[in-house]
Amino acid sequence: MTANWQAGNAADDSTETRGWLVGHFIDPSIGVRSQKDVEVKWGTHPAGDKRPDWTADDQRTTLVLLVEGNFRVDTTDGSKTMTRQGDYIMWGPGVDHSWEALADSVVMTVRWPSQT
Repeated sequence: MTANWQAGNAADDSTETRGWLVGHFIDPSIGVRSQKDVEVKWGTHPAGDKRPDWTADDQRTTLVLLVEGNFRVDTTDGSKTMTRQGDYIMWGPGVDHSWEALADSVVMTVRWPSQT
């Protein structure tokens, strides 16, 4: 495997980084998953799992996409419960958020740029 090509399993490969698969915080020795422009997270959340604190003044754009389950995202601009595979919520810089898994859920989060 070279530094510019990689394959694996999102759940397995992100266990040491709280679900984050791609981003600036991935050790460059891992290869192409170390990126400054984008972050990708594979989030597996049991029912009742939640982010107790809200983000504060995050200056990135974020997309949360439901793979399976029932997952609610609350933002300073509104709330959305995602129940159907493919449901998503997206917000821009300056929008704070929190979330809760209302059932066992898998979500993919993409945010950019990857902050250092």
